[in-house]
Amino acid sequence: MNNYLSRFDLRTIDELAPSGEPERQNYYMMVVRKILQAKFQDRMASGEALKYYGAERLQELTEKQAVGYAHIATFGCQMNARDSEKLLGILEQIGYLETDSEDADFVLYNTCTVRDNANQKVYGRLGYLQTVKRKNPDMLIALCGCMMQEQAAVAKVKKSYSHVDIIFGTHNIFKLAELLYRRLTGGKLIADVWEGTDAIVEDLPVERKYPFKSGVNIMFGCNNFCSYCIVPYVRGRERSRKPEDILDEIRRLVADGVVEVMLLGQNVNSYGKNLEHPVSFAKLLRQVDQIEGLERIRFMTSHPKDLSDELIQAMKECKKVCNHLHLPLQSGSSRILKRMNRRYSKEDYLALVDRIRAAIPDISLTTDIIVGFPGETEEDFEETLDVVRRVRYDSAFTFIYSIRTGTPAASMEQVPEAVVKERFDRLLSEVQKIAGEVCGRDTGTVQKVLVESPDDHQEGYVTGRLTNNTTVHFPGDVSLIGKIVDVRLEESRGFYYMGQPAENMEG
Repeated sequence: MNNYLSRFDLRTIDELAPSGEPERQNYYMMVVRKILQAKFQDRMASGEALKYYGAERLQELTEKQAVGYAHIATFGCQMNARDSEKLLGILEQIGYLETDSEDADFVLYNTCTVRDNANQKVYGRLGYLQTVKRKNPDMLIALCGCMMQEQAAVAKVKKSYSHVDIIFGTHNIFKLAELLYRRLTGGKLIADVWEGTDAIVEDLPVERKYPFKSGVNIMFGCNNFCSYCIVPYVRGRERSRKPEDILDEIRRLVADGVVEVMLLGQNVNSYGKNLEHPVSFAKLLRQVDQIEGLERIRFMTSHPKDLSDELIQAMKECKKVCNHLHLPLQSGSSRILKRMNRRYSKEDYLALVDRIRAAIPDISLTTDIIVGFPGETEEDFEETLDVVRRVRYDSAFTFIYSIRTGTPAASMEQVPEAVVKERFDRLLSEVQKIAGEVCGRDTGTVQKVLVESPDDHQEGYVTGRLTNNTTVHFPGDVSLIGKIVDVRLEESRGFYYMGQPAENMEG
């Protein structure tokens, strides 16, 4: 047994562990912190800590009474980004300091598996970490997220990347502290992947990336089973949080300085259907809109088949709801949409857009489009281009279809790669041309901008977003970050504006 572990009665630790959550995880956070503090003391006494960290990093760890450095790399969607904030909150409670470097004591990859290239990125990083771990054998490597819900991916990691220490999935991220305890005391790979869960454990530490805005999970999972999508298999069935828990969380965030929230779910329009007392997403939106001190409300993702007239009316009437809707199209061909199991047609989608714009004429619409879905013909692709030209999106995320093993589309006849690439280039060109025209419509007006960061490219400037999600760069300093300010939009540069603070303008 390691010297630092000999100071602990592990049997008693397990016996005293609470059975309920989140008390159990808070307990293991405390226990792991003590164990890692003992480990750090041993490394200090042996001189190993100075050799590994160097004087500057060691001084920082000592001054902050930290147990080491932790790095989290997030792949994928807003849901994963929010999960990573929770995971970082747990690690910081344990005593780790966050670092941007993978040269760390604990490295965690929060994985995505929507497209194959996301998996390949993770395997590439794991190969690199093997070299890093040789220099620091005490380094711990963990994998979690959607990719780890796939049995084939877990099997590959176990076979080819034996330097990985902890594997868990999407359903039990709250268990990080307990899994870390098992690895520290067991000395071998810990793999804990759940097929599904009804549990929602939210009351744990969270370290937000931004102090002024935050994601808020309102539901988990998906029941839609689009034929190309792996998400329902890795995220599980839909589970909605109670509205009172969501509202309480947002009130706490506002009290902590948050002015903008992003309500998150795989399909927010399905929110509340499985609650004991069902609540529609439109009703939840109206309740969030009443929270004092909150300035902006965003949400994603919306499935067109579930976007009700009730929700459109709520968006129109709720003053804090941002003037932006992300409405995935995926394909403009009714035939392909049916093969995708999207459960709406091209005509349904266009009629929905008409209803949205009749209620909210200046709304910004963005979308997702897949090119090269199995069986897509040139005629089908032209239908997609037709929708793009008729809707005139502010922007679109365009993707080449990626085979996901285990989905119905994986066994369908695939479109030749060269054909897909040529169509993708044509679509991208059309999307960019239209977006460049659409995004300049507010030039010359004064708009409210939430300042988010210093400008990466121009000193003395800051960057923020309009309510319609368009980026604005204008002169300012870091004191403006987190504030909503009036900015005159002087010049459109396609996908962003250059502006001036309105208070600096004459007249």
